[in-house]
Amino acid sequence: MDAAGITFRHKDHRREGADCYQTMTLEPAEFIRRFLLHVLPGGFHRIRHYGLFARTVRRDNIARARHLLGVPQAVAGDVVEDAAAAEPWRCCPCCGGAMIIVEILARAFQSRAPPTAAAPSARASP
Repeated sequence: MDAAGITFRHKDHRREGADCYQTMTLEPAEFIRRFLLHVLPGGFHRIRHYGLFARTVRRDNIARARHLLGVPQAVAGDVVEDAAAAEPWRCCPCCGGAMIIVEILARAFQSRAPPTAAAPSARASP
């Protein structure tokens, strides 16, 4: 920071190699304006997608996980479409794509009918 303004280094992603790092000098008001573009309003949280399902490595990580778990390769698309054509209830109501049943969960309990009016009261009269 000097009389000319605020000087800082930044990375220009449009360039490659040693040329990508450049120096820029801005007036203080312009620097603060650009800096504040990166500050989120109160109550907001920035979510960074990283880890196992990051966009850049998702396909490789899922393939490696399948290999380590011994899961067979994914089914070909035409087999899934044929199954959906044979059973129309397996089509997605929103997009029309084929739905694959992964697991069918058993009910935890049987539902009961509401008690009838003729059932005796559990309270005893005094």
